Amino acid sequence: MRTPKRQVRAVHDADTLTVYQAYPPAIADAALRAGRFVPPFKRERMTWVKPSFCWMMYRCGWATKPGQERVLAVRMSRSGFEQALGLAALSHFDRSLYDDAAAWAERKASSPVRVQWDPERTPAGGALEYRSLQVGIGGVAVDAYVDEWVVGLTDVTDQVRAWRAELTAGGSPELPRETPYVLPPEVAARIGADG
Repeated sequence: MRTPKRQVRAVHDADTLTVYQAYPPAIADAALRAGRFVPPFKRERMTWVKPSFCWMMYRCGWATKPGQERVLAVRMSRSGFEQALGLAALSHFDRSLYDDAAAWAERKASSPVRVQWDPERTPAGGALEYRSLQVGIGGVAVDAYVDEWVVGLTDVTDQVRAWRAELTAGGSPELPRETPYVLPPEVAARIGADG
């Protein structure tokens, strides 16, 4: 069965879904001790979350890139995730979603959340034909993310390193199983999701 070009896929249950973020040790350690994001995490910056484990591994080099040595699995409430997407604007102009560039620029200027659809990745980092969702949470939405939407943090760095070693040795690690996440129709339409 063919994967839709713009489909949200994630580890999820009835109440939550998992997104991934990579941080330097100081941010990760402080967040894990507190059970939530605290300084040196900066609320003033846009924070990017990724439901795709493989895309996060592509981005952080399997926890090897400077400043991205620690990978956190962040459990978000489904309601918070959908609320974030309901506030979103695409990072780039897409004629299928906006009447013109001015309408897109207006939406983007008034939206605290950005959405990008980047090529999904294989475990080895190769680009696939379909897309993966990246969500940038900024402005007033960061407070909601930190204070309301995040319901759990898990450090998965050791598992990431073990899987990287298995891949390097030619193995096929059993990575997190992401399944389609069905969005409310109005939210899917806002971000251009196909399924």
